[in-house]
Formats: sequence, structure tokens, C-alpha cells
Amino acid sequence: MRKVITFLGVASLGLVLMLSGCGTKAVPASTSQQFPSVNTQSNQPSVAATPVYKRTEVITSPDAAKQLLDDGNARFASGKTLSKDLGATRRMDLEKNGQHPFAIIVSCSDSRVPPEVLYDEALGDLFVVRVAGNVITPVELGSVEYAVEHLKTPLVVVLGHEFCGAVTAAVQGGEIPGSIAAIVDKIKPAIDTAKASGATGNDLIEKTADINVQNAIQDILKSSIVKHAVDAKEVKVLGAKYDLDTGVVQWYN
Repeated sequence: MRKVITFLGVASLGLVLMLSGCGTKAVPASTSQQFPSVNTQSNQPSVAATPVYKRTEVITSPDAAKQLLDDGNARFASGKTLSKDLGATRRMDLEKNGQHPFAIIVSCSDSRVPPEVLYDEALGDLFVVRVAGNVITPVELGSVEYAVEHLKTPLVVVLGHEFCGAVTAAVQGGEIPGSIAAIVDKIKPAIDTAKASGATGNDLIEKTADINVQNAIQDILKSSIVKHAVDAKEVKVLGAKYDLDTGVVQWYN
């Protein structure tokens, strides 16, 4: 009987030990799972931040203003544009201290020719007057005079571009609906001059665009306000043409 009890006791003890280990699994130290270490250092090459565009706030020299435009267009055409400060601090500064644009750009309304973009400029840099065909009427001229007289902007640029839709429509003629005729009427003198030079086809369109810029310059110079500033060598009025595919702006002689 003692042997039976002893056997049962041993069996019971074995059962208790088995049950006490249920649900757990001991992992020998020699076989524990090893996790790869995480490298917190990036293997990617560091990329330098794009410099933020800055300029002297007040520009009084027409030549200095022209150089800023040349530099900006060179960055745009080469795909090396600078970052722009468009934040709240800059906006509040312009509100508090006012604007000091260094150039007035009279350009076509064509969506492919945004002056701030193709000259790589930012808030407060350019005083832009946009109208289809970059023509000058009393309304556009008034805007130019405001910037010359009140903002003391030293450079006026009439910016044409190749494949201008307004010029093309004027050259091709036909029925002109609505107020579009007012734009065409301003371009017609350039068409007549271009035709007189013997230009035809696409050459006629581009020649008209070139002459149209020169005519706009002459319209601007009829302003006594602008002419006074030009005579005082405080302002220059120049013409330029934008090439759609190269992104380059070229000055007229």
C-alpha cells in the first residue's frame, strides 16, 4: 500500500509540474531570437536647401533693375530657380512698409507668360500690368504712371512673346466678336508696318508682335509723367520678347 501511495504521489507531483508550465515556453538563452539593429543614420546623400531669393529692398537704378531681371530669367530658363519668402512675416512687412517693385512689366495675359515666374521673382518685386496683346490704352498707361510716379519704380518693360494669340487673331482677320475688336484695333498699325516690310505667313505674325511691342513703348513715352522720369534718367522703358520653349527673354535693341 505504501508503494502505491508513493507512486500516486510522484505521479501527482509530475502532473502539477506539467500543468504549471502550460502556456509558457522557455527559450534557452543560446537559441533566443536575434533582431537586426536599426540604423538611424540615413544612407541617402544630404541635399542642400535651395537658397532663398533676396534683393536690396529699394532699387533706384534702371540698370540694376534690368540686371535683376536678367539674373532671374537665367535661373528660370536653366531650371535653377530660388526659393521664395512667401510667409506671414514677409507679407506683414509688405503691409507695414509698403511695396517697392523694381520693375513694371506690361505683358500679355497669355497663361504661358507669367512675369513673376519667368523672371523668378516673389512678393513685392514686380508691378505687373497684363492685357491681351500687351497693348497700351489709357487704363494700362495709368497703371504704369502710378508705379513710376508713386512707387518710384525705375524700369518699365513691355514684354511680348512668340505665338501670341492676340497678334495671330489680328493678323488672320475675320469676324472679331465683342470687345476683342478693341485689342485688334490697337494691333492693326503693327500689322500694316509688318506687311510693308514684305513679311508673310508666320514671319508676318512674329514681325507684327515685334513692332507691336515698339508701338506700345511709344504709347508709354507719350505720358508726360513717364517722359519726365526718362529725361531725368530715373526711368528706362525697354522692350523684350519671351521665347516659349527655351524660357529665355531677349531684349530688343
